[in-house]
Amino acid sequence: MLRFLLFSFLVVFVHTAMGQALPAPRQLRVDLLKNAQAVSQRGKPVVASLSEAGKQPTQYQFAAITSTNPMFSWELDAQIARQTGYRVLVATKPEQLAAGKVDIWDSNRQSSGQARAVYAGKPLVAGNVYYWTVQVWNANGQSTAFAKPASFLYTEQNPVERFAYYPLVAEAQKPRLVQKTGSGSYFVDFGKDALCQLQLHLDSPENDTVWVEVGEAVSAPYTINPKAGMRIRYLKMPLAVRKGKHDYQLDWPVDTKRNSRNPVQMPDYIGEVYPFRYVTVSNVKGPFDRASVSRTMVYYPFDEQAAQFTSSDTILNQIWDLCKYSIKATSFTGYYVDGDRERIPYEADALINQLSHYAVDAEYSMARRSMTYLLYNPTWPTEWSLQNVLIAWNDYLYTGDDRLLKTYYPELQKKILMPLAGENGLISTRTNKQTDEFLTSIHITKTFDGRRGLHDIVDWPQNGEYISPEKEHKGETDGFVFTTYNSVINAFYYRNLVLMAQIAQALKKPDDAAFYKAKAQEVYSAYQTVFRNPKTGLIKDGDGTDHSSLHANMFALAFGLVAAADVPAVGQFIKSRRMACSVYGSQFLMDALYDSGMGDYAFDLMTATTQRSWYNMIRVGSTISMEAWDIAFKPNLDLSHAWGAAPANLITRKLMGVEPLTPGFDTFQIKPQLGRLTSAAATIPTIKGPVTVSIKKSADAQTMEVSVPGGSTATVYVPTTSAQSQLTVDGKRTVMGAQGGYFRVDKVPSGKHTFVLK
Repeated sequence: MLRFLLFSFLVVFVHTAMGQALPAPRQLRVDLLKNAQAVSQRGKPVVASLSEAGKQPTQYQFAAITSTNPMFSWELDAQIARQTGYRVLVATKPEQLAAGKVDIWDSNRQSSGQARAVYAGKPLVAGNVYYWTVQVWNANGQSTAFAKPASFLYTEQNPVERFAYYPLVAEAQKPRLVQKTGSGSYFVDFGKDALCQLQLHLDSPENDTVWVEVGEAVSAPYTINPKAGMRIRYLKMPLAVRKGKHDYQLDWPVDTKRNSRNPVQMPDYIGEVYPFRYVTVSNVKGPFDRASVSRTMVYYPFDEQAAQFTSSDTILNQIWDLCKYSIKATSFTGYYVDGDRERIPYEADALINQLSHYAVDAEYSMARRSMTYLLYNPTWPTEWSLQNVLIAWNDYLYTGDDRLLKTYYPELQKKILMPLAGENGLISTRTNKQTDEFLTSIHITKTFDGRRGLHDIVDWPQNGEYISPEKEHKGETDGFVFTTYNSVINAFYYRNLVLMAQIAQALKKPDDAAFYKAKAQEVYSAYQTVFRNPKTGLIKDGDGTDHSSLHANMFALAFGLVAAADVPAVGQFIKSRRMACSVYGSQFLMDALYDSGMGDYAFDLMTATTQRSWYNMIRVGSTISMEAWDIAFKPNLDLSHAWGAAPANLITRKLMGVEPLTPGFDTFQIKPQLGRLTSAAATIPTIKGPVTVSIKKSADAQTMEVSVPGGSTATVYVPTTSAQSQLTVDGKRTVMGAQGGYFRVDKVPSGKHTFVLK
């Protein structure tokens, strides 16, 4: 580790010089919600008070806080490099906060560097609205003013919904284009696909019928394609209109096949939605213009300004926009679902959705809600069960709140599938260990294709006839050979054990932590014995084959199962396979590449323009990430799948390099891997506040500017191509040298900092 020059950062932010008060905390959250005081009706904001809404829950929607001990959290101004204490006030009336004499809870000054506190006052009463505020102390013992008060409504606990969440939003949208295509016929383009309701505002000279088409794709200019794909949506329906001016909302037909699979239903206060971008209306007798048509897009609350990214690569910029919008557009049920076709949460979808959601908005409640659902409503793939622990760990790492881990620790222990382990320490679904007792313990009650139990998946779809010049095998598993013991399954198993050891440590369960750590070490050794090919250093698909697929190697590399000496060989093999995985598998492929020093190749894959690329989704006309690279690879794909939006998190986590090192972003790293980019700038939302990173390269210099939120500390890696470069930090020259392609600068405090390389 490189030596850090302490004098470069002996900058202490104080307010005494000018006699100014320290800025008060901001962005107050209760149980991770920033806007718990918001009230809406049918998805639209109203002026009704939270107290009034609580008395009429069937008329109004609001975020109910059900925890008996909710967690309060806040952001600090960058002037507060380190918090040393806080004081939280909670009252039943806002004026009590102003007077500093509260009736519910005064925490008094608590010594703590954490920008969060768990409620410890009088028992909360269901139906009451509570008001709260907080002040903090800095490292010099100086206090801030109290924050602008926030409020929340407390309700009885819901055994199914253990954590708070928002109601859905309904946003009215006007079309970007209305084109007359014939007598009484019009083509409408809303610019982007969305899950919506459609409204017409017509002035008809007579009672009549107009025909309405909605769809997601066009076959020619101003023509909706009715046969774009099996699940690329198209619908044509008549609408009876009355004489005179009237407003109409189309009633979408019931999807009987989808409803038979027990999907997440749209709440009654919003109603059904349908995915479309384009509309045609024909047999219109009266006037028709932009005022004649609108749609209502439904989504989970989303802050458009929370995250930004731009770079010198126009393709990458388009991919970012696609993926960022995809997270918003696919949130229409309030859960992470697999798209419109099934509307069922899947663990693998949820993991990618979670990471990408965190990347584009500082919003954490939807991931929690989805995971809670999936723990008790699991799906059938073996690897999917093994992603619950990954989701839970991400929740803790990004929020610093351990309550989800505490609540569901026993369930997480079951989801790692230890009863499936054989004498070699590895797990298998093919050794008759899936007993009724085991399946019941992990809440598997349904059958798939007539079979009950877990089934190995590796990637999806497993089959498929289409082969492109970019891949050798049918399906999306790169010819993976399924055997008794599966290397991909056991890579996930190993990662689960590693994380469970860390979770147990975080929950102060040292015996459990030691147990899982020892098990992880056993599995690591068994993995090398069973799956590593000693002749090549590559990872084999299973115990009964010498075949090595992309998946066997990329999952092993992503989860730390490739020995350092084998990384070059495994890396070269992975490169030889190109993008021989699905949009799901690409998350782990790209993580493996970036984490193993192959960021330049990862950049090439992310910005590729081949058929198997994110740019191809844009090229074929989709405005939301797709379920597969192209319809050729999955004929029943739909155009609303967030598991295809991995670049949203890959750009922030890996390309810009912003990742938490300790829970709650108390410490984090900035380690860019820019590939061919000459410039890039990003705003990355975190629980502590936005992190900004900007890098510009010229012929003779590179400038990197970062901002660190209040109360956080960063480790900054300044990329360089020459060990002889000279680094200047905030105008002061350093004497450190570069290693591994970076200058590493530790303990960078809150505030703005500039790093210049010449």
